[in-house]
Amino acid sequence: MELQRVRGHVPALTAVLTVVSLALVFGAVLGVIPSSSLPRAPASVFDAIPHVNAVVSTVAIGTILAGVRFIRRGDVEKHRAAMLTSLALFVIFLVLYLYKVTVSGTAEFGGPDAVYRFVYLPTLAIHMVLAIVCIPLLYYVLLLAVTRPVKELYDTSHKRLGRVAAALWLVSFALGNVVYVLLYWAY
Repeated sequence: MELQRVRGHVPALTAVLTVVSLALVFGAVLGVIPSSSLPRAPASVFDAIPHVNAVVSTVAIGTILAGVRFIRRGDVEKHRAAMLTSLALFVIFLVLYLYKVTVSGTAEFGGPDAVYRFVYLPTLAIHMVLAIVCIPLLYYVLLLAVTRPVKELYDTSHKRLGRVAAALWLVSFALGNVVYVLLYWAY
């Protein structure tokens, strides 16, 4: 069985998935991935991506909070559904973000220098650090969850790390929305 093989290698698979994911993100942001490797969408699609991603992030905040609430009530199936929905939303966000950044680059902040230095950059930096820290935590708790029966999860670090991952994920999504507001609405 494939799940049995994965089950015995959760930390190693977490590391591999984390490295691949971060390589894609940094490759896109740093311009290492050639924009010519992807089809070019109309400008209206690129204009819509930040707004779509803000909606996706907001919905993900709701699904993460729902997942936390469900598990506190002991409803494992609803918790699993909410967290898998959150993961799917994160993947949608990431694919759209990576596509936009790879093809058209990052957005420039158009506000005053003081806001840039003391609000925008610190918010962006914290958002990015949390997003980077979340990636291995999310992979790890996800791999634990999909490779074990529920009753065995209680003997793993899924609960403890899941709490940390959910909290960091929520803050990262929320700060991402603050960055969005600063970039696309305030300035």
